[in-house]
Amino acid sequence: MRSTRRLRWAAIPVAATLAIVLAGCTQAELHGYLPGFVEGESPVTNHTDRIAGLWVTAWLVLLAVGVVTWGLIIWAVIVYRRRKGQTGLPVQLRYNMPIEIFYTVVPLILVLGFFAFTARDQNAIETQYEDPDVAIEVFAKQWAWDFVYDEAVNGQDVWTAGVQADEKPGGVIDQDELPTLYLPVGKTVKIALQSRDVIHSFWVIDFLYKKDMFPGKTNYMSFTPEREGTYAGKCAELCGEYHSLMLFNVKVVSQAEYDKHLEDLADSGNIGDYGTEYDRNSNLPGTKAPAGLEEHGDGE
Repeated sequence: MRSTRRLRWAAIPVAATLAIVLAGCTQAELHGYLPGFVEGESPVTNHTDRIAGLWVTAWLVLLAVGVVTWGLIIWAVIVYRRRKGQTGLPVQLRYNMPIEIFYTVVPLILVLGFFAFTARDQNAIETQYEDPDVAIEVFAKQWAWDFVYDEAVNGQDVWTAGVQADEKPGGVIDQDELPTLYLPVGKTVKIALQSRDVIHSFWVIDFLYKKDMFPGKTNYMSFTPEREGTYAGKCAELCGEYHSLMLFNVKVVSQAEYDKHLEDLADSGNIGDYGTEYDRNSNLPGTKAPAGLEEHGDGE
């Protein structure tokens, strides 16, 4: 009778886990409710499936560990509870070698597994394209973004300089006024990330990816946009008073629309170099002080 009760209690967490696993799942559920996934449509970039897979698999493993742990705790509480009429302490065990081996080996396997899969996916995501179809420089500044398209029109750079979001009454943001980065769908893209002043972080939410931007250092990210659309971006590193208004959009468009955008920038006169010469930092290693200070020196 007692063994039947034990089996009954052990079956509860197993049955609950099977019910969850076997239930029909939507795209959102399969990808852990992460943003950017739409039923019947391709992922936003070539990396988003990999990132979501790592996230969901990790949670499933942790859930399984939790279910086993909770089940053992509940089982021990019920089976070894004090019965009516019992007094004193139960038999004390100094050690249990099988359990101790189990509690050592299983966590070790989990840690090694998480490390191996994370290292594998990180290596794939961080591998940079050597000869991308599109090369872009992104400059973060308090509190907006500048986008420079390298050798985009007749061998010359074209660029767009952004301003911070203007928050209207009621917290409304005019999306048309935000800095917008255009990307051609299906093309390999490599972005050089730089900061003009303080530490920022380039985050496109639906890409499931962000990377910090440091003054005096260039970071890179490479990917292939796979689905047309407009995707929200923001700075993900507290960078000053108007950090919350450091917003931008990414538009993934056809090659024809991408080329048209670059031609429009050129027609507007946004041609030529728009790089580090506009940085605010003038005291980083390897830089020179402004001409006036250089001539007169400190205190003169």
